[in-house]
Amino acid sequence: MPSTPPTPITCLVTPGETTRETTPESEEFRDLLALVARAVAAGVALIQLREKNLSARTLHQLAARAAALARGTETRILVNDRADIALASRCDGVQLTAQSLEARVVRRVFGERFLVGVSTHSRREAREARDGGADFAIFGPVFDTPSKRAYGLPLGLEDLREAALALAPFPLLAVGGITLENMYDVLRAGAAGLAAIRMFVESRDLVETVRALENLSTLGDTPAG
Repeated sequence: MPSTPPTPITCLVTPGETTRETTPESEEFRDLLALVARAVAAGVALIQLREKNLSARTLHQLAARAAALARGTETRILVNDRADIALASRCDGVQLTAQSLEARVVRRVFGERFLVGVSTHSRREAREARDGGADFAIFGPVFDTPSKRAYGLPLGLEDLREAALALAPFPLLAVGGITLENMYDVLRAGAAGLAAIRMFVESRDLVETVRALENLSTLGDTPAG
C-alpha cells in the first residue's frame, strides 16, 4: 500500500456546491480549482474532491486538472466514491463512503499503490475499513456541524480516543466541527490528523492554518493512544 502522509495529516474536503449543470466554464468550477491551487501551495496533505452532483464527464475534468495542479508536490488528490474516475484522471486515490464499494474490493481491483480512504461513523466501521485494506479512515462527526447532522449525534472525543487506541497504528482523521480552537484536543485524543471543509475553505490564510496544525505536533504533550 502507499504510505500515508506524515502526521498530523491535513485533509481539505471540497464543499460540494457544484451541480449537474456545472461545466468547466462555470464560475464554481474555476473557484474549486483556485481552492485546490491554494491548498497545494499551503501544503495540505490530502484534498478530497467531494462534488457528488457533477456529471461523470465534468468530475473527470475537475479531477484531472486538480491532479495536474498537485503533480510534483506532496499533496495527494482523492475523488469521493469514484475510484474509476480517480484512476482515469491520474489522481492518487479514492475516498469511499457507506454507499461505495468496500475497501477490500477497491484494493483488489485498483492495486496496492492506489490510496484508499474510508469515511466512517463508528469504531466498527473504522475497523472494517482497516481490515479491508484501507490506508486510513475519516472518523466522525466528532463535534456538531451542519454538514454531518445526517449521520447522527456527534461521537465526541471519548469515542475518538477509544477508536484510535483500539485501531492503532491505523490512522484516523477526525471530522465534524473541527476548528483552530479544538484541533489540539482532537490530536490529544489520538487522531492522526483532521478533515474539514469550513476550517480550510473559509481560512483567510491557508498557510497559517496548516502551520498551526503542524506546530501542535511539536508540543511537549503526546497525543493519547
